[in-house]
Amino acid sequence: MPSPQHEAVVAMLQSMPLPSEPPAPEVLRAFFETMASTFPVPDGAKSMPAEIGGVRGEWIEMPESSADRVVLYLHGGGYVIGSVNTHRSLVARIAREARARCFSLDYRLAPENPYPAAVEDAARAHRGLVASGIAPGRIVIAGDSAGGGLTLATLLSLRDAGDKLPAAGVCLSPWTDLEGTGASHTDPDIHDPMVNLPGLQLMGRLYAGASVRDPLASPLHADFRGVPPLYIQVGTREMLRDDSLRVADKARAAGVPVLLEKGEALIHVWAMFGDAVPEAAAAVRNIGAFVRTRLG
Repeated sequence: MPSPQHEAVVAMLQSMPLPSEPPAPEVLRAFFETMASTFPVPDGAKSMPAEIGGVRGEWIEMPESSADRVVLYLHGGGYVIGSVNTHRSLVARIAREARARCFSLDYRLAPENPYPAAVEDAARAHRGLVASGIAPGRIVIAGDSAGGGLTLATLLSLRDAGDKLPAAGVCLSPWTDLEGTGASHTDPDIHDPMVNLPGLQLMGRLYAGASVRDPLASPLHADFRGVPPLYIQVGTREMLRDDSLRVADKARAAGVPVLLEKGEALIHVWAMFGDAVPEAAAAVRNIGAFVRTRLG
C-alpha cells in the first residue's frame, strides 16, 4: 500500500490536473516547470552549465560524487516539455546515491525539433563524453518517461552505429510505445495524474509524426540484441505500465539482462517525488545501487 506521503503527492497533482484538451506546448512547459519546482534539490548539490558533444546541459555533482562514474541523464516530458530545471532535484539525488557525476542533457524538443533530433543529441552527448576521456564502460545512460524511451533509443542508435556502448541503461517509467497500444493506456482502473492519453497522443504526433513505429521513436518495436544491461522501474498504477513490461520481456528474449522493479500502486516516475516520500527515496537508492554495481 502506498505511503501517506506518496498519496499526498498524488492529491497535490490532482489539485492541478492536466486539461482534457491538450494545450499548446508553451502552456504545457510552464505547467511542468511549476509542478517540478515543488521537489527540492538536496543540500550540497552543485550544478554547472556545460556543453558536451555540441549539446547543452549541466553537470550535477554531490559531495559523494566520484569523478570516474558518469550518468548521462535524459529528462522526461514527452519530447515536448521538460528541462534540466524540472529534473535537477531527481538528478542530484541520483548523483548522491550513485556516487557519480551526472550530465543532465537539454536535448532539443519538439515540435520545433521533431524526431530524430532528441536521439541525435543524446548520441552526440555520449560520444562527447567519450571524446573527453571518459571510457564508455564508466558511463550509464538514464532517463525517465520519454527520457527512458530515449535512453533505449540512444543505446540502439549507438549499437547500430558501431559505437562502444555504455555500461548500462536505467529507465524510469519509460515511454516506449508512442501509439499507446498497451492495455494500461485504456485501463479504467488506472488513474495516474501525471499523464493522460490525449496528452500522450498529442506529444507522440508532435515528436514523431508518421514515424511513431520507428524503433528509435518507439523502442517497443526494436531488436534489443547487443544492448547492455537494463534497470527498469514502473508503477502498477500508471498508464505507461505496459510500455515497461513489454519492453522488459522483449529485451530479456533478446538475451539482455533486465532488472525490473514494479512499484505496487505507485504512479508515473514516483522517483521524482523527493526524499520525504519513502517510495521515492527507496527508488533512487535502488538506482544508485544498480549504477554502482555496473560501474564498480
